[in-house]
Amino acid sequence: MKTGVSVGDVMTEHPITVGQETTLQQCACVMNDHHVGAVIVEEKGKLLGIVTEQDIVRKSVIKGEDAKKRLVKDIMASHLHTIKPSSDIFEAITMMTEENIRHLPVLQNGSFIGVVTLKDILKIQPELFQLLVDKIELREEERKTVRHREEHKGEQRFDRREEQSED
Repeated sequence: MKTGVSVGDVMTEHPITVGQETTLQQCACVMNDHHVGAVIVEEKGKLLGIVTEQDIVRKSVIKGEDAKKRLVKDIMASHLHTIKPSSDIFEAITMMTEENIRHLPVLQNGSFIGVVTLKDILKIQPELFQLLVDKIELREEERKTVRHREEHKGEQRFDRREEQSED
């Protein structure tokens, strides 16, 4: 399904970045100051990775590590999925939901030129929200126990019966 809107039309051209030697405390301050949930890690224009709030919490804070001493390079995700600015935003949202990511660096001719986020896409194409919800629900359903799924199915049958009896 093509939307006719390209990634380049909605991406953030100058995302917030930090260097790989930045401490996690400094990184968290940058995120807080700019009201963002992730920062791109780059050095001299070269894309090295990405750090999210979840990375900081799950890979450092929860372990009791000192955020003043731990560096971004120690926890950043360096195996990144990327996309071209000419790609349709449907391709971007599909990749994001399949890979369970919310930030997708944009590369043109191998050079980092921006980042596209789920928020960027949903601002411009809110009708894609349902696609996102459906994919998340499918992924969540796979993680639930069989007993929980059976209970949930029962609730759906009950709801349908209730609707039928109201007619």
